[in-house]
Amino acid sequence: MPGELWLTSSEQLAWRTFLYATTLLTDRFSEALQADPDIDLTLGEYEILVRLSEADRRFLRMSELADKVVHSRSRLTHTITRMEKRGLVERVRCTDDGRGRQAQLTDAGAAMLERAAPTHVRSVREHLLDVVGHDDLLDLGRILAKTLDEDAPVAVGCPAPHQGAPAPR
Repeated sequence: MPGELWLTSSEQLAWRTFLYATTLLTDRFSEALQADPDIDLTLGEYEILVRLSEADRRFLRMSELADKVVHSRSRLTHTITRMEKRGLVERVRCTDDGRGRQAQLTDAGAAMLERAAPTHVRSVREHLLDVVGHDDLLDLGRILAKTLDEDAPVAVGCPAPHQGAPAPR
């Protein structure tokens, strides 16, 4: 259609490669966690356990947790319900105002995270870190950070994606 902005061939290649690779990697990481019947977590469930384990007193408001794991509130609610049934997390009233709800990591959830972490790390190393190499990995992180908001909740103990760099335009 006249006046439409289409992707160039190189842009289309980059976009489709990114989409395919991120989908494939996410599936591989999830499959590794689900392959072990003693773990049987999705990548999303694993990330929830990680975020809760990093939080002060092992709990976060549901809205904050949804932001950290990039889930809609509805999706997070369904996932937390599944995890509650397994005893990995529990929902409790917010201690500061009593109105909201927060997800709290249980001892069973912490134990599950400890069991699952080596499997997850092996998968990340096998499918990403060992394939890409150190310098390319730094470039990849730098490039992807440009797409994030300045306050994106990437990782505890790591500098914010744009710390020390100009904000993206």
